[in-house]
Amino acid sequence: MTEVIPVVGKKNESSEADTIQIARESILAQSAALASIAKGLGPEFDAAVQLIVQSAGRVVVIGMGKSGIVGQKIAATLASTGTPSFYVHPADAIHGDLGMITPVDVVLLISNSGGTEEVVKLLPSIKYFGNQIISFVGRPNSSIGDSADVTLVLPVEREVCPHNLAPTTSTLVTMAVGDALAVALMKAKNFAPADFAHFHPGGMLGKSLHSKVRDVMRQHDVPLCAPHDSISSAVMAMTSSRLGLVVVHTDHKVLGIFTDGDLRRALLSGATVMEQPVSEYMTLGPICVSADALIKDAENLMRENKVRALVVISAREGEKETICGILEIFSSGE
Repeated sequence: MTEVIPVVGKKNESSEADTIQIARESILAQSAALASIAKGLGPEFDAAVQLIVQSAGRVVVIGMGKSGIVGQKIAATLASTGTPSFYVHPADAIHGDLGMITPVDVVLLISNSGGTEEVVKLLPSIKYFGNQIISFVGRPNSSIGDSADVTLVLPVEREVCPHNLAPTTSTLVTMAVGDALAVALMKAKNFAPADFAHFHPGGMLGKSLHSKVRDVMRQHDVPLCAPHDSISSAVMAMTSSRLGLVVVHTDHKVLGIFTDGDLRRALLSGATVMEQPVSEYMTLGPICVSADALIKDAENLMRENKVRALVVISAREGEKETICGILEIFSSGE
């Protein structure tokens, strides 16, 4: 019986180059489309913002297919940035979910063609309820666009789909304008980071915006040494903590900080340096942060000063300013 030996093909470098080129051309084409839409925005965008700002209701987003998926994202972004909003599927709406919409709500209709059948069927009911309508459409003189109080026409020359069929560039443009609407509304409503924190209590993002340093700082086994301690002793404290630093103090008041960088500089000065007092080589006036500071402010302080850890001091009214912990850098991404 003849043994079948699998043939391992060589990497087709030409095919890889073609694929990368296709990707680059696709992204560049979409970038150009976004730039064109940004340049073409006019007073109708401000009218949409003002209509929502002046409304006593919510923003109800409706779209079908890929437009519906984009609509869900826009509704979620608006809701998380201070503009109450939710998405309604047009097929569900026509079978009872229109009851979720109140007359004071603003309805945002999304349709690249401007004539999506499932959305068009809702127009008489929405008009009957008296809702004001904003539309995102891809072409002028459409059923949906002509029925809206404010219409944003978002023309796309062609989709990056090689057959100009799959919604690609048009959905990207719609999402970008939805994000721009959310940002403009945040500015108009003076939506602050503290407000953002109320809607994002979970995860590191919520923690960094809402929590204080004392909630996450390292309180136990803080590496400490006295100014007269030898560098050798300081290194032992530094090593045991695995923080790469030791805080030099007197009666728990910060005098300085001795880091692994300070150690390297000290070793370059001579062979007997390990028995020298740490105060000779410590960094004076280390950056400290109050235990009551917000984590986001502490993170900014770290980034501005390019450090990975901060000495945390107690700064409550009536308390003596003393060392109470160490804050290590962490990511706040959600």
